Amino acid sequence: MMLHLLLFLHLTSVIIWVGGMFFSYFCLRPAAIQLLEPKLRLPLWVATFSRFFKLTAIAVVTIIATGIMMLLQVGMKFAPVGWHVMLSTGLLMSAIFIYVCAVVYPRLCKQCNEVSWLAAAATLNTIRKLVGFNLILSIIAIAAATFAR
Repeated sequence: MMLHLLLFLHLTSVIIWVGGMFFSYFCLRPAAIQLLEPKLRLPLWVATFSRFFKLTAIAVVTIIATGIMMLLQVGMKFAPVGWHVMLSTGLLMSAIFIYVCAVVYPRLCKQCNEVSWLAAAATLNTIRKLVGFNLILSIIAIAAATFAR
C-alpha cells in the first residue's frame, strides 16, 4: 500500500511539472507571442511563473523524496538501470529548475519592473531554452522508467 501511495504522489508530481512545462512551451508561449506585445506578454510570464514555480517546487521536492524512498525500498544495487537514469535526469532537471527560480526568474522580474522589455525578452528566452532542455530530459526520464524494467 505504501508503494502505491509513493508511486501515486511521484507520478502526480511529474504530471504537474512536465505537463506545466509542456503547456507553457507549446501552448501559452505561441499564443502570447501571437496576441500580446512585450509590455503585456512579459508581465504575463512573470505572473504565470510566480504561480507555476511555487507548485513546481512542491512537485520537485515530492518527486525527489518519493523517488528516493522507492529506490531505497528496492536498494540501489538491485534497482533497474532505468531507475538510475531517471534519478540522474531528475536531479539534473531539478538543478536547472533551481537555477531558473533562483537566478533567471528574479532577473526577469527586475527587468519587467524597470520596463526593460528588450532585456526581459532575452531573459525570457533563456528560460524558454532551459524549459526546452528540461522537456527533453523529462522524455529521457520517462523512457528510462518505462522501458528499463
